Amino acid sequence: MAVTRQTLADAAGACARTDPVLRALIARHGTPPARPHVPAPQRFAELARAIVYQQLAGKAASTIHGRFVEAVGGTVTPGAVLAAPPEVLAASGLSRAKAAGICDLAEMVVSGQVALDRIGRLADEAVIEHLVQVRGIGRWTAEMFLIGPLGRLDVWPVGDYGVRAGYALGWGLPEIPTPDQLVDLGERYRPYRSVVAWYCWRAVDDRNAAR
Repeated sequence: MAVTRQTLADAAGACARTDPVLRALIARHGTPPARPHVPAPQRFAELARAIVYQQLAGKAASTIHGRFVEAVGGTVTPGAVLAAPPEVLAASGLSRAKAAGICDLAEMVVSGQVALDRIGRLADEAVIEHLVQVRGIGRWTAEMFLIGPLGRLDVWPVGDYGVRAGYALGWGLPEIPTPDQLVDLGERYRPYRSVVAWYCWRAVDDRNAAR
């Protein structure tokens, strides 16, 4: 099910009523953008894209992803990935590790070890456990999949440096909190921690724009 703008507006409103810092961030940045529904057949392509984008700047990642899509025939499916010769994947600009991760994901989807058609029925932690068995998918990538394609509202990616830095900036902390510290700081924002994370990222944007 898609997460509508109204759902996000309601979540932001609930956060604003409990936290003046969030109230100011919401006033400045508005409601987070609606998250379009990602049908089950497209979830593989979304995860493959997430692997491509890991640790790359946006423009470089976009270029490599475009070449990767072309290399597998224009449609990213497990079968298309497994049919592509390794040298073709390498020529698209994928590192050996990323190509291996995407192929590992494809093999697990084909075998049924990773069931992307049913993964939306799982609880958040179960989704993470299901995905991190794939080479190249860690907790952060699984959390971004929860927030994005699955549209979960209460994911708190404490391992994301941008979320930690944004929380420090927005809330005026003297130091960037550790992941363990951010776990405790985020408790009061249940069940809308994904929304709070989005505003933490916006706080970093504000700082960068001011430079």
